[in-house]
Amino acid sequence: MSELVTDRIRTHAERLRLTHIAESADALIERAEKSEMGYREFLDLALEDEVGLREGRRFRNALKLSGLPHHKGLDEFDFAFQPELDARKVKDLATLAFVEQKANVCLLGSPGVGKTMLAVGLSIAACQAGYSIYFTTLDDMVRNLNEADASGRFAKKLRTYLKPAVLVVDEVGYLPLSRAEGNMVFQLVSRRYERGSIILTSNKSFSEMGQVFGDDILATAILDRLLHHSEVVSINGPSYRLKDRMKPEGGDAS
Repeated sequence: MSELVTDRIRTHAERLRLTHIAESADALIERAEKSEMGYREFLDLALEDEVGLREGRRFRNALKLSGLPHHKGLDEFDFAFQPELDARKVKDLATLAFVEQKANVCLLGSPGVGKTMLAVGLSIAACQAGYSIYFTTLDDMVRNLNEADASGRFAKKLRTYLKPAVLVVDEVGYLPLSRAEGNMVFQLVSRRYERGSIILTSNKSFSEMGQVFGDDILATAILDRLLHHSEVVSINGPSYRLKDRMKPEGGDAS
């Protein structure tokens, strides 16, 4: 009789697409019997395992599609190497209140100080919380939008960058844009304004953005929308890429 009931549970679970329960019914029942669980506890166990499996699968798939350059979380960031960085502010950002508020984060600093790693870490935290994320460099984004525009698919391609809850735009300022390209960025920022979060990294100050976007007035319009609801984190410190090279050879430095 018990085997008949187990088979029926498995069949119902398969029909409801509860794959983990269907595959692990015997093991779940055995765990419940050993722990002398009540009915509610057993039901909670079964559903919790199913949700955990689905969330794990969703998280892995989302990371694959995110475009992130690596999958290192904030726990791997060496805050001790950047003592001037406000670690508490970064950890506050990791609570994702800015995503809920559809606000932005601007990470500014010289090359190599960890801006991209922080952006990736915040993105992974958002992905774990169930938010959609997408990562791109400014150069790649503008090139893709240019190619789409040339083939009459600009609006469709723009939606790629409008859809995610969190869009990371990395390396703003490494290459200057034409005014037409700057206008594409304006359209993106304007359309995402108060509708989705942008995490921007740049080696330029805000006063230099006119050079980046090809026009001072256009840069002002972009920054006006970007910074209205924004947290700005400036990183003043050494480069992680030069970290090992900075170690003295042949013993401790005097």
